[in-house]
Amino acid sequence: MIVQAAIIKEVSSVLKQFLPNEFVKSIFEITPESLKSKGKTAIITDLDNTLVEWDRPLATPMLIQWFEDMQRAGISITIVSNNAEKRVKDFSDPLGIPFIHQARKPLNISFRRAVKALDKPKEEIVMIGDQLMTDVLGGNRAGLYTILVVPVASTDGFVTKFNRRMERVILAQLRRKGHIQ
Repeated sequence: MIVQAAIIKEVSSVLKQFLPNEFVKSIFEITPESLKSKGKTAIITDLDNTLVEWDRPLATPMLIQWFEDMQRAGISITIVSNNAEKRVKDFSDPLGIPFIHQARKPLNISFRRAVKALDKPKEEIVMIGDQLMTDVLGGNRAGLYTILVVPVASTDGFVTKFNRRMERVILAQLRRKGHIQ
């Protein structure tokens, strides 16, 4: 019985690594005011299916306005993506937003690089993404406040399709344990 209880506790602890601090339907629900009220002054954000559809090359006018609102409020932004340099550079450069490509999320190295580049304490940085397996897990492991957004596209690339299946299993477990509704 004691061993079984220890295993259950360990599984629950592992599941919590996939639990974001916050859920939102869209990046646009995240405002400078809401971030500042939580003491957040910087954003690390995923690109594909978080900011725009994975196959959309450039930012939408609404997203450009969101970036401008954040920057005007003094909130720094860095894009951290597992995608190739060309994809991330072509998206980020016109916006003047720094980026890290081929990040290998959820590994810590890209999160450490982003925190260093932002030059802010981890407690002031939020990680925004659409995937539990990469964005939330990596952000939580790095000690960041994590926000999970609903993916902006209903389609995904090959690797992400696999991750989505795993996410459904994890979300079902988190619901069963009462961590989410």
